[in-house]
Amino acid sequence: MESKHTYYIALGSNLGDRYASLQSAVEFCFLEIGPIEKLSRIYECEAQGFVGPSFYNACIALQSMLSPKQVLDKLLLFEIQEGRQRNRENYTSRSIDLDILMVDDLVVENKNLIVPHPKMHLRDFVLRPLSDIAPELVHPKLDCSTKELLSQLAQTSNLELVNLWLKNPSDRYAMPDGQYLAIEGNIGAGKTSLAQLISTEFNAHLVLERFSENPFLPRFYKNPKRYAFSLEMSFLAERYQQINDDLSQLDLFSRFVVSDYFVFKSLIFSKVTLSEDEFSLYRKLFDILYKDTPKPDLYVYLHQSIDQLKLNIENRGREYESSIQADYLQCINDSYLEYLRTQQSFPVKIIDLTGIDFVNNRQDYLKILKEIKGL
Repeated sequence: MESKHTYYIALGSNLGDRYASLQSAVEFCFLEIGPIEKLSRIYECEAQGFVGPSFYNACIALQSMLSPKQVLDKLLLFEIQEGRQRNRENYTSRSIDLDILMVDDLVVENKNLIVPHPKMHLRDFVLRPLSDIAPELVHPKLDCSTKELLSQLAQTSNLELVNLWLKNPSDRYAMPDGQYLAIEGNIGAGKTSLAQLISTEFNAHLVLERFSENPFLPRFYKNPKRYAFSLEMSFLAERYQQINDDLSQLDLFSRFVVSDYFVFKSLIFSKVTLSEDEFSLYRKLFDILYKDTPKPDLYVYLHQSIDQLKLNIENRGREYESSIQADYLQCINDSYLEYLRTQQSFPVKIIDLTGIDFVNNRQDYLKILKEIKGL
């Protein structure tokens, strides 16, 4: 799997509805390449190097797992879809113009792509919007920041700020500010991966279960009967303490909260692992704590087949999980679904992940976001 990169892409248009063309390009990049991190203001300037209508210019920063070549191929495809015909010999008017300016601090030089863009430091209609979103970004070949390059540029193109703002498509998929989204599922369902993706894309406050720090977990998988009660009691105490602490200290700069667990999962697992007498005692303690626990505004349950769960567990390679049996996973699945069908404390959305790879396929990931938002 490719590593994640931050791409800085210049957008330009001087034909038709210029604003609509730029916004369509932003939508395309969001859907096909990756989440939009920042959008510049829109600037208008005269056509450079040829006679034609004035341009609208802007710049976006986005994250993507795609390689520079893959991103370039997608941008060229969009230009073709929008009627753009590139002319290597002469500058001409175009409905849309998309250029990769920089990719982190990478230097790429091949027949079809040069990064950083070889002329970006000579164009104020590129540097001005780029400086809006990344003033401290350092050009890896010139060793100057964007704002320094802009200040050194003597020739200008009579840029004028346009009273229009590009919209980030991700806003349609975000939870309302201040909301609490809980994501759960069986062992290996992908709840942590999804919570991390959502947190990154929407600047959400991320709450992850600290399961790896529980000393009883490896012992439980080796000897379930002996360590079940100790494990469930320690998990209950830890989950209750963590969720209350994290929600009471919400980062003021985060839009909403997303977690990869909710405290009632303790009830699900304990019902499977404990004896009848142990569960009866455990339930009394759980009910005392549960009534004071903040409830999610939306609870999402990720449903995976047992075969896929086993494969996911095997792929992540945690030694202490190697002894987990299919029967145990099936009992957890059944317990979750039975409880979720009857509980009325918070809204629930069950998402079937059959045939979905939201980690490596952005379209699958966006499909899940649509289900969460009810789009």
